[in-house]
Amino acid sequence: MGTAIGTTLPLAVGVAISPLAIIAVILLLVTPRARTSGPAFLVGWLVGLAVVGAIVLVLVEPAGATSATTPATWASVLQLAVGVLLLLFAITQWRGRPAGDQRPDTPKWMGAIDAFTAARAFMLGVVFSAVKPKNLLLTIGAASLIAETGISGAQEALALAIFVIVGSVGIAAPVVIYFALGARADAVLEQMKAWMLLHNAVIMTTLCVVFGAVLIGDAISGLSA
Repeated sequence: MGTAIGTTLPLAVGVAISPLAIIAVILLLVTPRARTSGPAFLVGWLVGLAVVGAIVLVLVEPAGATSATTPATWASVLQLAVGVLLLLFAITQWRGRPAGDQRPDTPKWMGAIDAFTAARAFMLGVVFSAVKPKNLLLTIGAASLIAETGISGAQEALALAIFVIVGSVGIAAPVVIYFALGARADAVLEQMKAWMLLHNAVIMTTLCVVFGAVLIGDAISGLSA
C-alpha cells in the first residue's frame, strides 16, 4: 500500500492547488451564509474526489490493472491518455493567460456566489473537484496508479481516502482560517484570493505539465516492462 500512497501523493498535491476552487470557497466565506456555505463547498469537494476515484477503482477491478508483476497494458494506456490530456489542457491554459499587464477576467459565476445556499455551494464543490478537467484527470490518474499496485480492496480504499484528504488541503485551508481567525480572516482571505486569481493560468499550466509528464513517464515504463 505504501507504493500506492507514495505514487499518488504528488497528484493529490496537484489537486489541492486549484486556484479557482480556492477563490470560490473564499468568496463563499465572505457571504452572509459563510458558516454553512463554506463547509458545504468543502464537503462537496471531498465527495466529488471520492466518487470519481471510487468509480475508476470499481471499473478497473474486474479488468485487472496488473498482469503478473507488471501493470496491465490497458492501465498504462489509460495513464498515457490522461497524461496527454493534461499536457493539452496546459497548452490551453497558457494560451488563455492574460497578456502583459492585463488583469485576468473574473469568471461570471463569481458575481452570483453571494446568493448561494449551502446546497448550491455543495454542488459547486462537486463540480470543481469532479468535473473540472485538471482535477478530474489527476483523480483518474491517481486511481489508476492505485489499481495497478494490485493491493486489496480495503487497502485501495485507504489509499484513495489519503489521496482525497491531501487533495482537499487547499480547499480546507480557507475554511480553517475563517473559523480560527474570525473577523481577522477577511484580510488574509482577500490576499489569497487576489494572488490566486492573478496567477491562476501559470499555476494551472505548471501543474498540468508536471503531472502530465509524470503520468506519461509511468505509462511508458509500464508499456516497456
